[in-house]
Amino acid sequence: MDVTALAFYAAICALLSLASPRLGRPFVRLAVGAVVGLAAAALLPILKGALGLG
Repeated sequence: MDVTALAFYAAICALLSLASPRLGRPFVRLAVGAVVGLAAAALLPILKGALGLG
């Protein structure tokens, strides 16, 4: 497994977990988690390229 991807997604999930109780209902938390996951997946290749890691 790519260590960069693992660290990046761990950081995203950790930040999301801080906000999750405030997001209310389970469906809202699920939707926000999905959007954040999609954004993180789209952003990772850009960040890796900018940092010269990929």
